Amino acid sequence: MLHQKKSTVKTACVEAFPLAIAIAAYGMSYGVLAMQVNFSLLTTVAMSVFVFSGSAQLVTVAMLAGGAGLTSVLLTVILLNLRNLLYGAALAEGIEPAKKWTRLLAFGVTDEPFVLASARFKKVGPDPTYFAVVAAIFYIAWIFASFFGALIGNQLDPQKWGLDLAFPVTFAALLVPGLKGKPVIGTALTAVILALCLEGFKPGNELTIILTGLLAPLVGLFIHRRTSHA
Repeated sequence: MLHQKKSTVKTACVEAFPLAIAIAAYGMSYGVLAMQVNFSLLTTVAMSVFVFSGSAQLVTVAMLAGGAGLTSVLLTVILLNLRNLLYGAALAEGIEPAKKWTRLLAFGVTDEPFVLASARFKKVGPDPTYFAVVAAIFYIAWIFASFFGALIGNQLDPQKWGLDLAFPVTFAALLVPGLKGKPVIGTALTAVILALCLEGFKPGNELTIILTGLLAPLVGLFIHRRTSHA
């Protein structure tokens, strides 16, 4: 049992490390941008500790910089993170053996752990230890990167160095092997089409990612229902 856990921890570290580097670059971008819109160092890091959502944190920073009110920010963040409910439902069986720790592990349900854990659960079945290690690595990487980004503040331009693209590119590379089956492919294609159309209609529209994230999965569910009853 001990040998198996050591093997699981090692596997989790090896598989999480490359993405953790991308997450760190993304976290630095958040830290820099947060300081540029006059967040304090404490507020910047505390948000990473208690929120732990790159998309939500960057959207918050961007909206506040644009003069948005707190109500608008809160509503946008809630809509943006509704996908985590679907992630949690999909991962529930895989982390359920943790029992009393299950609720704590739920805090780590984000995009990156979902991708790695889903692949792991399909391969070996429920494995809360793997999920816990992966989520912890990403959590620590995000917090320290946010802190470092906040420290360097205005001395670095994330867009100039391409730090803002590090995570999306790496995440896309992880998703490509999982594009199998009509529902998944249908969801991905719908998301691409919606994003392109919305950006073409109004570039930089903050609702693009929200509407795409809400509508594209519905197409996937519809295709899944049609194929399962065929």
